[in-house]
Amino acid sequence: MKILHVIANLAPRYGGPSKACWEMARAVAQLGHQVSIYTTNQDGPGILPVPTDRPEWREGVEVRYFPIQSPRFWGASWPLARALRQAIKDVDLVHVHNLYLFHDLMSGRYCRILGVPYLIQPHGSLDPFIHRRHRWRKRVMEWGFQNHNLRDASAILFTTAQERDLAAPFTFGTPGVVAPLGMDLDEFAELPEPGSFRRRHPEIGDKQIILFFGRINFKKGLDILAKAFGVVARRRQDVHLVIAGPDNDGWGARVRTWLGEAGVLDRTTFTGMLLGPDRLAVLRDAGMFVLPSYSENFGLAVIEAMAVGLPVIISDQVNIWREVETGGAGRVIPCAPAALADQILELLANPDAVAGMGRKGRALVEERFQWPRIGRSLAEAYGRIIDEYRRRRQRKPTQSRPQAAPNRS
Repeated sequence: MKILHVIANLAPRYGGPSKACWEMARAVAQLGHQVSIYTTNQDGPGILPVPTDRPEWREGVEVRYFPIQSPRFWGASWPLARALRQAIKDVDLVHVHNLYLFHDLMSGRYCRILGVPYLIQPHGSLDPFIHRRHRWRKRVMEWGFQNHNLRDASAILFTTAQERDLAAPFTFGTPGVVAPLGMDLDEFAELPEPGSFRRRHPEIGDKQIILFFGRINFKKGLDILAKAFGVVARRRQDVHLVIAGPDNDGWGARVRTWLGEAGVLDRTTFTGMLLGPDRLAVLRDAGMFVLPSYSENFGLAVIEAMAVGLPVIISDQVNIWREVETGGAGRVIPCAPAALADQILELLANPDAVAGMGRKGRALVEERFQWPRIGRSLAEAYGRIIDEYRRRRQRKPTQSRPQAAPNRS
């Protein structure tokens, strides 16, 4: 099969969708399929240091970057649009990531013109909590192209059954496919020496680290975390909060205000975005991982934390909460500061329970969230979508020409 992924950006600052796109593409390419990614060089207010005049090859995946243009918030790139028109006619399926962006408009339009099936992955955009944000702007785009794209898609890809069910009112009956995200456990085969993160942050000392790892933005429940940590810190002096992740939207200033109001700003470390060994170092030194999000279609950071044996505390709006709860890998809470504080305090007081959760979390990742297994499922789903699309086109009756009137002369 020839599969083309289209996404607005691949820069690490954009978090889960960018990481998931690359890893999905790699997993399917490793099965012998031809896989490409078309994207822009956008990196926040700047650009990635990548070529835009030729493809890059990464682990068997062709990656093409095109210049970002104005308006940047929409991911506009006319060079990308021109390239898509040429590329789509030669592939079997187009996998479109995210909604309400320039590449969505162009991908859907050219797929329909050229008769190529396409799959849309909303990455949580159809969760009601996210769907109602910026509603006036989204309504214009829905009227202009997005609803048409969703109706005509061959399928919509969700990472959990809960994401699919939450999105149902907005999918126009388009078939849904569920395939989780995954990870490569080889990345966690050699962890840094314990204490390496602490040594770079002497303010932590030997205190137990409560870790938030992810983008700092509106949906992550950091107001809940600030209030909960305030309660925990008044009860225990041996804790320190680490917030590790990029601040894409200026949300960090609000988080600092909340922490200041809770009296714990001086017991919190902001690291910014961590990659490579630095990312592994903070996971290695943490005592637990917390994610009290208001909306999370999957939660890649959750499975990364479980991969290194961390117990996790997540809200019941993180859509893999059922797997975490059933697997005994952590605790699930409502989006409430008191509930989060109670669970943090309980885990701090029960190191044996913490160790058991860590082992179960690692086992859960090994069993369900590794890319080789997920890549095979994804490739099978692509194959079914392509076959069904072709059968449907073959069944479509050709319009017969009108018969000529009889000659009555």
